[in-house]
Amino acid sequence: MNPLLRRSAAHVFVTAIDAPLLTDDDHHHLARVLRLRAGEQVSVSDGSGSWRMCRFADSPVLDVDSAVEHIDRAMPLLTIGFALPKGDRPEWIVQKLTEIGIDHIVLLHTDRSVVRWQVDRAERSLAKLHKVAREASMQSRRVWLPTISGPLSFAAVMGAGIGVGVGIGIGIGIGIAEPHGAAVSLTTPTVLIGPEGGWAPHELSAQPTHVGLGKSIMRVETAALVAAAHLSALRDGATTF
Repeated sequence: MNPLLRRSAAHVFVTAIDAPLLTDDDHHHLARVLRLRAGEQVSVSDGSGSWRMCRFADSPVLDVDSAVEHIDRAMPLLTIGFALPKGDRPEWIVQKLTEIGIDHIVLLHTDRSVVRWQVDRAERSLAKLHKVAREASMQSRRVWLPTISGPLSFAAVMGAGIGVGVGIGIGIGIGIAEPHGAAVSLTTPTVLIGPEGGWAPHELSAQPTHVGLGKSIMRVETAALVAAAHLSALRDGATTF
């Protein structure tokens, strides 16, 4: 991460990086919640890798303080798919996956899923999750916003690959989390987490590449974060975790 991003008083996303303008909600958050003063440094990003430094002002219009820079996406792109758990746990998972640096987040309906979102609920929930991911990206100083898609069926995921721009074929690069599976590696940059009832036999046989996350049986949110942390550390060049 560029040191300037880390040192900025706040980080926020804007629609036009060339003429950065805060939304009313973002300006209120910076002024009233974070209590920024006019002239303090704020980093802004378009969510697609471009960013620059600005100065906070009393109005939503930011004063440009540096040229636009661009950070390429780290490769390979990392994807975590997870079977929907109950309650507000999907929001917590999305927040943490975003902070860890996952590129694509996919919500799954599996054979043994207890939670299934109908169309109207899915639309409302996805809007909420995008907001959660945006706020988590601001906190963690990301310049690439993650994509969030679904809920998708397991069959749809295996038949079409995952993620905008991931470029994987049917089943290629996908591992499903299962005890006694192989160690997490970048040969499977996409890891799918099943429901707490486990994968159905036909799902296990449909994707023979299994990824082990430890000896214990984990909750969905725990497994998602363990897989994400392993993948992110490997991509960053860590030799141990």
